[in-house]
Amino acid sequence: MTEPGFGIYVHWPFCAAKCPYCDFNSHVRKGIDQRRWAAAIVRELTSLAARLDARPLVGSIFFGGGTPSLMEGETVEAILAGIRGEFALAPDCEVTLEANPTSTDAARFADYAKAGVNRVSIGVQALNDADLKALGRWHTAEEAIAALAVARDTFARVSIDLIYARPGQSEAQWKDELSRALALGTSHLSAYQLTIEEGTPFAALHAAGRLRVPDDDRAAALYEVTGRLTAAQGLADYEVSNYARPGEESRHNLLYWRYGDYLGVGPGAHGRLTVAGEKIATETLRRPETWLDQVEGKGDGLAAEAPIERAAQAEEMLLMGLRLSEGIDPARYAALAGCSFDAGRVAALIDDGLLERRAGRLAATRSGRLVLNRVIAELAAGPPSTPTLPTRGREAS
Repeated sequence: MTEPGFGIYVHWPFCAAKCPYCDFNSHVRKGIDQRRWAAAIVRELTSLAARLDARPLVGSIFFGGGTPSLMEGETVEAILAGIRGEFALAPDCEVTLEANPTSTDAARFADYAKAGVNRVSIGVQALNDADLKALGRWHTAEEAIAALAVARDTFARVSIDLIYARPGQSEAQWKDELSRALALGTSHLSAYQLTIEEGTPFAALHAAGRLRVPDDDRAAALYEVTGRLTAAQGLADYEVSNYARPGEESRHNLLYWRYGDYLGVGPGAHGRLTVAGEKIATETLRRPETWLDQVEGKGDGLAAEAPIERAAQAEEMLLMGLRLSEGIDPARYAALAGCSFDAGRVAALIDDGLLERRAGRLAATRSGRLVLNRVIAELAAGPPSTPTLPTRGREAS
């Protein structure tokens, strides 16, 4: 199945602390009125849902952030009740919530499960206490392992996040750490290369020469290690940074990569919706208090909305779809772009071992994934722009 489906993304913008590498829309606040916030999220959801051409069946719901595991069970329950009031949910609808080990306990997880959450993604990030501290994480490796145990006892589906290519990290160290993580029995792993994001404390340290990350060659070697070890444990690399046992892929993130429609609510959330026959991009206000005031005043916190030209849709589809091992449908691209891929460029990329044909689709090879921007630029006959859809999020956050 390669149909993207329809999903809903809920952004919870609050964290207990801001990690120095993070450029997500997250904020540290005290004294959050969770009932007020739940009501505002439901109000925005209702307002945006009323504008859709149709009410599609919801195949996935994702609570991202921020740190959604700071939400009370009643908050999650109220939001999910609001979604059910506006949409029909597929019988096997995936409902994911991101969680940090420091905000994990059995009672809280039980409340989430009772509300309807059936999948959690745990932000482990490292199984090395020194590196966890350097990353600004508040938990220890032992606490992360304990959180995973609680999650496995509560939910049928559990994913973990790890960050590699950390300062000073060797291939042997990553191999040992990843092996220990895989031994914990997870059925889904998101392994993200540490990148220096503009405007973060890490960016300032990097610019001052006080923070060094592995160069491209070493990072590529770590990526290759990841592929070998996950494959040995039965986890396929279905996307550039994501590995899963068959059937355990993140359905919500597949929706993004397959370029489907989704409704985004909460501060800083993006969406792709079909309204009046046009695909539109939506973006909400980032600052939590400003978003909250606007939602309570006019019904939504939209900062921008605009139709997406078909050529831009083709580019977004290409940028996202080539991240997947299944690749993209060239016919769908041509229908949006108004032209097919240049046959000569496709043939050259195949000859270079960067692209391959799979059941009528075009997919990047493992070598092609290492130079994905080049592959995209060649196929699009121009330089790729920065994608506006989430490419990671600790799974899309």
